[in-house]
Amino acid sequence: MSRPTLEYPFAEPPPRGRTTEVVPGVHWIRMPLPFALNHINLWAIDDGAGWAVVDAGVRTDDAVAVWRELFSNSPDHRSLTRVFVTHMHPDHVGLAGWLTRKFNVRLWMTRLEYLSCRAAVSDSGREAPPDAIRFYRRAGWGDAVIEAYRARFGNFGKNIHALPDSFRRLSDGEELRIGAHAWQVIVGNGHSPEHACLYCPELKVLISGDQVLPRISSNVSVYPIEPDADPMADWLASLDKLQRLVPDDVLVLPSHNECFRGLHARINSLREGQQRALQRLRRTLKEPKRAIDVFGALFARSIVESDVALLGLATGESLACLNHLLRRGELTREDDPDGVAWYRLTPAT
Repeated sequence: MSRPTLEYPFAEPPPRGRTTEVVPGVHWIRMPLPFALNHINLWAIDDGAGWAVVDAGVRTDDAVAVWRELFSNSPDHRSLTRVFVTHMHPDHVGLAGWLTRKFNVRLWMTRLEYLSCRAAVSDSGREAPPDAIRFYRRAGWGDAVIEAYRARFGNFGKNIHALPDSFRRLSDGEELRIGAHAWQVIVGNGHSPEHACLYCPELKVLISGDQVLPRISSNVSVYPIEPDADPMADWLASLDKLQRLVPDDVLVLPSHNECFRGLHARINSLREGQQRALQRLRRTLKEPKRAIDVFGALFARSIVESDVALLGLATGESLACLNHLLRRGELTREDDPDGVAWYRLTPAT
């Protein structure tokens, strides 16, 4: 099936340290990231006395410098009123604590995202726990990769400025007043524990975070803390929910790539793409495979052991697909004497 035809109304993202107004009172900010995905989109919403910002960027000197450029380039020099964070990943929450302290404003975030972030940050300085080592050995990782994982463990908190010790909880279905308009909170799951999207019917705008992206798909992974989870079912249900609650004519403001129109077509494409990936996985599991053996069925790019960060993402997403089919009764799983899990299609009865 061909990719959906989406409309991209803006030819270029805003330049560094500047904003682009996408609808009246909502401004687009492009913030650099020191990763392969080298940017994140942030949003500033006119909140009357100042600006409410949605997401904060990762904690780097470069990102702080861009924020300072934005403050100095602001024509009205209004302050921030509050900081919204869609979810706990460092590119979204990294500088939220810095902004809330700098402007003496509150952090607005869903409960599970806030608490999950606090828990992940608490791993800083710890050794990799035995449960995590067993988790990756069970997926098929060898000794060299495990040692590289041990060396990297606990780095999550390095990308995050200390969170404030309290927050204002965002709840699914709640209606907020931001400036002159009402915004609805729509919570999704799968990519992260309790991801908040913000939808404004009056402006016909959806701030989608990482739940719907126009050119790439959201990473949906299983992690050592909950090895039997089925986040793929959660993510697919969240796509259905967004399609049901948000009309197709909105302007979608995603965290990565460009603003676009064509929400329902993109959701349909994401859903159908995932179903095709699951079908490829079924075909490859006619013979027993480990989690690390199914990368070729799921991903277009090669996954190499030397890139431990990419290997971790690929392993987590492979396990999300495998756990999903396990929950549906389509697979069997057996551990060998070394504790490695092998998956295959359930024999027909």
